[in-house]
Amino acid sequence: MASQPIKRAEELQGVSRDHHHALLLCWKINQGIKKDIEPERIQKYIHWFRKEHLLPHFEIEEKWIFPVLDNQDKKVLRAIHEHVNLLQLSLSASDHHDMQIFSDKLKDHIRFEERVLFQEIQKVATQEELQLIQEHHKEEKFCERTEDEFWL
Repeated sequence: MASQPIKRAEELQGVSRDHHHALLLCWKINQGIKKDIEPERIQKYIHWFRKEHLLPHFEIEEKWIFPVLDNQDKKVLRAIHEHVNLLQLSLSASDHHDMQIFSDKLKDHIRFEERVLFQEIQKVATQEELQLIQEHHKEEKFCERTEDEFWL
């Protein structure tokens, strides 16, 4: 039986689109590993993505989305712990093995947030909280780093 698509609150859709771009990062890392691309090239892209996309995304989640539940909620604490771990892994991944671990953990994290945490948050969020999330998530068209498209 196919699973039903997740119905995301309109105000959270931009943050979910960020997750899509992070899943594409994972795909690009995996393509680079499959093609045996030099780790330094993949690492440059990971560092760029961390600075331009992961850090701002995690900040929005931690400042505006997670408090809807409570920063002491077990699921929120798990997500925050995973953020810290992912940011560390994004800096320390210097070979294909570590990059694969980072990619796998990022995919698992996104699935957890989309399937569990965001579902719970949108059930209890007030319209005012959802509006604040949307206001603070300044969605811009994803700007790709094209100087080295190692995944093609």
